[in-house]
Amino acid sequence: MIVVVPVDPPRDGLVLQSLAEQSPLSDAEAASLYEAALADVLWAVARSGGDLLVNYRDAETLPETQAYGDPEAEVRALVRDALGEDADVRFERQVGSSRSARVGNTVTHLLEREDAQSVGVLEPTVPLVNRTEIDGAAMSLRRHDVVIGPSTGGRTYFGGFSEPIDFTDAYTTPELSTLARRGAEGGLGVGFAPMLPTVTSPVGLQTTIAGLEARQSADRPDAEATAALVDELGISVGEGGGLERQ
Repeated sequence: MIVVVPVDPPRDGLVLQSLAEQSPLSDAEAASLYEAALADVLWAVARSGGDLLVNYRDAETLPETQAYGDPEAEVRALVRDALGEDADVRFERQVGSSRSARVGNTVTHLLEREDAQSVGVLEPTVPLVNRTEIDGAAMSLRRHDVVIGPSTGGRTYFGGFSEPIDFTDAYTTPELSTLARRGAEGGLGVGFAPMLPTVTSPVGLQTTIAGLEARQSADRPDAEATAALVDELGISVGEGGGLERQ
């Protein structure tokens, strides 16, 4: 399976902007969280049996206020810092006017033009993912045409395809039901991966932090980059379930 990780340059006010607006995190802290989560995701893919493709946004697909500098160089630096200089990583720029279009163009190209057997789109914001979920999804794609990884709030952290779907507005909220419906409407078999939170919203970050603490208590540490940043920022889940700063 080719594992596509769509990556934005980690700029303040661009990545995890909704989280910064709804939580105690500043724009800069949200950008740091994005970088940490991405590092953990990249490590998970590197340890899996998948082939990593980093699908980066360039100036043509960024908002006008963010269309400056060298986004590709920023993303390459992130990947290099996470995996090292010699990591086997393919880089391709995103093409399309919307997220649905960009994902659809990448998946369809890989399946139809490059004859890939299966393609998985893994969000860069799901630090608790590990090789078990990635390899399990690849196995599931041998039985199903579409495999979806549910996340909190009707979102998804993974979409796997052995056949293309109609991607027009396919990532319209709620992504989970929209993607499943598109697969079913195309006559394709739809399966599901285990549920995992992303850090794109306060509830997703809360669930991630609780998951990190649970794994540490069970002596099964994971998502080391994200865990280290959460500790550095002093973020925790309070008794009422909300995010707190220590």
